[in-house]
Amino acid sequence: MADVAREAGVSVATVSRALRGLSGVSEPTRQRIMGLADTMSYVVSPEASHLSRGSTGRVAIVVPTLDSWFFSTMLAGAQAELQEAGVDVLVYQVDGAAARERFFEQLPARRKADAMIAMTLPLTDAQAARLADLGMAVVLTGARIHDHPRVLIDDVEVALHAVRHLVALGHTRIAMVRSTDPATETSFADMDRTTGYHRALAEAGIEPLPEHLLTVPHSLKGGVQAAEALLSMREPPTAVFAYSDELALAIVQTLRRARLRVPEDLSVVGVDGHPLAELNDLTTVEQPVAAQGRLAGRLALDALSGIEVRDREQRLPTRLRVRGTTAPPRAAVDRQPAQPH
Repeated sequence: MADVAREAGVSVATVSRALRGLSGVSEPTRQRIMGLADTMSYVVSPEASHLSRGSTGRVAIVVPTLDSWFFSTMLAGAQAELQEAGVDVLVYQVDGAAARERFFEQLPARRKADAMIAMTLPLTDAQAARLADLGMAVVLTGARIHDHPRVLIDDVEVALHAVRHLVALGHTRIAMVRSTDPATETSFADMDRTTGYHRALAEAGIEPLPEHLLTVPHSLKGGVQAAEALLSMREPPTAVFAYSDELALAIVQTLRRARLRVPEDLSVVGVDGHPLAELNDLTTVEQPVAAQGRLAGRLALDALSGIEVRDREQRLPTRLRVRGTTAPPRAAVDRQPAQPH
């Protein structure tokens, strides 16, 4: 700004007023300053501009990991919404329990942003309480904490869609692969899907077996681990409901490497609507991942603008997409009478 002022022969204050469209600057002077700023490739410093108003004008987005289609897609949706509004974004990856603990202990975003979007973070009770210490507006996805605005899907319904589909096919030995240890952390999506799993079994009069509820890391390796656990059971299930498509796809591939057939030997259902789900003919419960990110971004923009959000919980729909990884259990198929020729 000082360089533009020197070239224009005016004060820095005059340049500032001209660039911000304020009064007190003649139109010829304003045009000369605007022309010089353009020629000299001058760009307003958001840091200095927001500092003068006592705000940062930024939104911090906190994600468990960037190495995941789900989180990268949701992040892209939120960032697109915010960038279209000219808002800068800070991204914090808190991969693993230790990284999350450091983040909530140090709260690095507190003085660097005016709002935060926490994307489907598994949290301890103490970490959830620390959200109130941020001193900024907080928008959540996939969680219900305090009175923060939140974007959700109905995760109980997600599990009901998946397990009812398997029950309707004739399965009675149905496993679930979850991805958060409820003894140490709370993942609302994981908790709700587990609730839906048990509810669907109860509706069908099926007694759940403790060994059929597996907890593994949310990764491809976790899916392999789950498949190996299923294969080692004395009486394996005939169907499995996996927390995500990534886990489900890893389970399918591991079973096929073990020369088991999907769905003849084991039916598999995932969740998300991952692009690879369609490519691999995976039955899944689809959810609008990018749309959730965009909606969270809009809620953060409302917070920056001081707009009160009346509907604190906004839910988006899901749907079951039946493909080739689910079928009646083999025993049920074997019991069917032969068709006359």
